[in-house]
Amino acid sequence: MRTTIVLTAALLLSACATPQERAARKQAEMTEMIAIYGPACDRLGYAQQTDQWRSCIISLSTKDDVQRYGSGPGYAGPWGGYWGGGYWGRGWR
Repeated sequence: MRTTIVLTAALLLSACATPQERAARKQAEMTEMIAIYGPACDRLGYAQQTDQWRSCIISLSTKDDVQRYGSGPGYAGPWGGYWGGGYWGRGWR
């Protein structure tokens, strides 16, 4: 039993990423975003390595993510909300 607890604790601790590992992962993600969206922002007229250029890259990436994965159910939730068939139902008048 004690061995199981020690092995489980070691596994959990090894799964935790250090701040340096998280920073390296974020840096790799940003490098990938620059490679994908940087040329489009260049063609849109933004000067490279400026705040506007970086903002363009982030906004294009966000737009792409929203189109790919959706924006979620929003305020109404997955049931259609108060007026959209939730509480009153669709046939209520």
